[in-house]
Amino acid sequence: MTIETKRLLLCPLSARQMRLWLSDLPALEREWDCHYEGEPVEGTFREIVQQQWKITSMDERNYLFHSFWLLLRKADRTVVGAADFKAPPNARGEVEIGYGLGGAHERRGYMTEAVDALCDWALQREDVESVLAETERKNRPSQNVLRRCRFVLEHEGPTLWWRRKK
Repeated sequence: MTIETKRLLLCPLSARQMRLWLSDLPALEREWDCHYEGEPVEGTFREIVQQQWKITSMDERNYLFHSFWLLLRKADRTVVGAADFKAPPNARGEVEIGYGLGGAHERRGYMTEAVDALCDWALQREDVESVLAETERKNRPSQNVLRRCRFVLEHEGPTLWWRRKK
């Protein structure tokens, strides 16, 4: 399954490909004939990817909602970032999205393009009624992505919570 936008291919990783992303990036680059310039898989982000890899391995049927979708720029087959749904839809039909870009690719509209397409895909499903997103209060670029993708600020606390409905 791949989602195509004007400039990107949004490609979900299988559990095996997530393992390569964590342990042998050159092998993943060879398999996909691409060059990875996304967010470095280190620190807290690495821990998140490892946890999602474990969950994806145990629930491959729902891998589209557990795995990461790499953002592959069509023009030169460069991976510029990644996005994910943090779990399958809950009982209220909600899914939460997360995302990140490699620093060299910020402020070029890639994430807006990707988040909008992923939300469109999710909201076309019968089991999804809304997509949630959380941002840090000071993360204006992420908040701007969400506004451009028709999210509405729903709750302000230590972090900001956003929602896009069908």
